[in-house]
Amino acid sequence: MRIRTRPRFAMVLLLATTAVHAADPPPATVTMRAGRWALVTQTLLPHLEEALRYATTRDERCLDAPAVDELFAVLRHEALAGCTLAATGDTHVFALHCRNAQAASGRAMVETSDDVLTAVLDLKMGGKNMTLAQRVTGRRVGACPSYP
Repeated sequence: MRIRTRPRFAMVLLLATTAVHAADPPPATVTMRAGRWALVTQTLLPHLEEALRYATTRDERCLDAPAVDELFAVLRHEALAGCTLAATGDTHVFALHCRNAQAASGRAMVETSDDVLTAVLDLKMGGKNMTLAQRVTGRRVGACPSYP
């Protein structure tokens, strides 16, 4: 009987430990002045031909300590499902963590002041020699209805 209970206990312990390590890290947030922000997002895909290499979008959003992931539209792409940015020891640097470690690797750097935001995400798609970068710049343009 003792021989059977030890393997079961070891299996339960192994599964519990694995579950803790497989959990997603808590979302990392950016400290910034709440309000309406005019954002310009530039995506650079250096491996594509010149005409397709750059993509730029502009929008305005109300932000109040957003999750870093929310700043980068590319992280909403299905190829990066299960990937999030997590805080490192440096308050301005975030590491990319993916549930599937082979999906991608990368990091983001975010700098903020009262009225200016600069964020850069560098990615390398796993198992491929494909790299891309996304740069977000913004300026605070006013208050939002629910923010001061």
